[in-house]
Amino acid sequence: MKPRFEAIAWRAMRYSGILLIPLAWFHVYLQDVIVGVHAIDINYVAVRLANTGWVVYNFLLLAFAFAHGMYGLRQVSFDFVRSERGRRNVSILLLVLWLVISLIGAIALIGGARPELITH
Repeated sequence: MKPRFEAIAWRAMRYSGILLIPLAWFHVYLQDVIVGVHAIDINYVAVRLANTGWVVYNFLLLAFAFAHGMYGLRQVSFDFVRSERGRRNVSILLLVLWLVISLIGAIALIGGARPELITH
């Protein structure tokens, strides 16, 4: 792999980590302290996902957390994969996996929650 790609990947790991700190802490503070887990139900989720701002926020939290984790997995896998071709294949596989899972998450967030579909 080109050193330029490694530098970009290294920076992305650092940026995603820095962005994750306020995103994750605000999420925990809001859900656990302000709202309280006892008040979170399908209707609460439906109202939140009806707001574009919350959908974007949740997508950023998902994408940055998953990208940060995938980069860590990539680095750990490099301890076991020594060839340049193998490392490139691992990197491509993890990138595709990140894109697919992030896309599935985006679709789920955009689709929102449908309380009328829940049967008790």
